[in-house]
Amino acid sequence: MLVRDAMSTVVLTIGPAHTLRQAAALMSARRVGAALVLDPDAGMGILTERDILNSVGLGQDPDTERTHAHTTNNVVFAAPTWTLEEAARAMAHGGFRHLIVLDAGEPAGIVSVRDIIRCWVPVRQPLPA
Repeated sequence: MLVRDAMSTVVLTIGPAHTLRQAAALMSARRVGAALVLDPDAGMGILTERDILNSVGLGQDPDTERTHAHTTNNVVFAAPTWTLEEAARAMAHGGFRHLIVLDAGEPAGIVSVRDIIRCWVPVRQPLPA
């Protein structure tokens, strides 16, 4: 199975000036764990729920902290033609849970660990006792 079969094609895109609270509200409303950050100065990056959690855990104010200060810009990108094993290996190697998927240099989706697990275990079955 390929990344294109598992990825979300609806990608939340935010700007670098959004506050972390605004980003969290948008992510929550769309039920996603990551947002693509398009910054004209820094390029394409990713902001995850973990980035927001880390900021709040440090006592930073989510109403004044801007996404640009918490965005990962050194991003590993996946291709839609990668296998799910390749995506999982990249995530395990890099220690992250989301990959932005690029097709012809443009964002085509985001694939998460949860997306991959859903493909590998497609039917919810009772857990063993």
